[in-house]
Amino acid sequence: MVNITHKNSSLRKAIASAVVRTGSRETMEAIAQGTVPKGNVLESARVAALFGVKRTSDMIPDCHPLPVEYTEVRFEQKEMELLIEVEVWTIYRTGVEVEAMHGASVAALTVYDMLKPIDKKVSIHQIKLVSKSGGKSQAGENGEGLKAAVIVCSDSLSNGIGEDKSGALAAEILRGHELETFGPIFVADEEEQIIDKVKELAETADLIVLSGGTGLSPRDRTPEALGRILDRRVPGMEEAIRAYGQERFPKAMFSRSVVGQYGSSLILALPGSSGGVRDGLTAIMPHTLHFFKVRDESFRHGKELKD
Repeated sequence: MVNITHKNSSLRKAIASAVVRTGSRETMEAIAQGTVPKGNVLESARVAALFGVKRTSDMIPDCHPLPVEYTEVRFEQKEMELLIEVEVWTIYRTGVEVEAMHGASVAALTVYDMLKPIDKKVSIHQIKLVSKSGGKSQAGENGEGLKAAVIVCSDSLSNGIGEDKSGALAAEILRGHELETFGPIFVADEEEQIIDKVKELAETADLIVLSGGTGLSPRDRTPEALGRILDRRVPGMEEAIRAYGQERFPKAMFSRSVVGQYGSSLILALPGSSGGVRDGLTAIMPHTLHFFKVRDESFRHGKELKD
């Protein structure tokens, strides 16, 4: 199966449908009146759909077992058609569109099985996904038009000693979200150097990512430096970064990652390891980009009021 351990859990929904066509109006009347010899067609199909949704991972090889939080099965009876709709919700790392389609297909097969003794022309059509929501693909936000900068806080790298991995990875991830990114830029683990560089870059960068100096050694001073200049912290983003990291690496609890606003820029301070940078950005991207949407809307609103 595809590796989904890097994904965030979120509310994901899917609706799928299937159409069962009958050969006569009498068949539809028998469904409505409950006179089909095999029993109540709609109730049987509803129960079958629930079983189908729950057992999807047993039948489809690459589907992950996941918690099904909610399922609703709906029917619409037309002149010679029965429309089946299955809606599924989960809070998990992957979507439920296959579960919804599997439920709709099993419900349709159940209807077919119950009607075939009385209607030789019954057939199944249009098993399809109607809609889905949730997850990164539905975030609807990218960094187009935004500028980002990467700072690596490291005594050794600022002196040209060693090879940078975390800064290069941060820049690569940001570019993958369509942000115009420059850096990494190297500074020593000195509060004044960190503050001066952040202030300088904030004049042009919408997002500034710092890597390094968030641990507990005496030279780890990035959070202290940022604490002196940030206008306000964003605790929810800090919590998301740590929670994501701890699920994968228990020692992430020692990280002092910081997220805050400085002027109109968003500042992210992440660990100095490539794993910490990868996990930190994965935890909050692309949802972080919502900050700039709110910022720009607030700016426009303020300008309109001033005008």
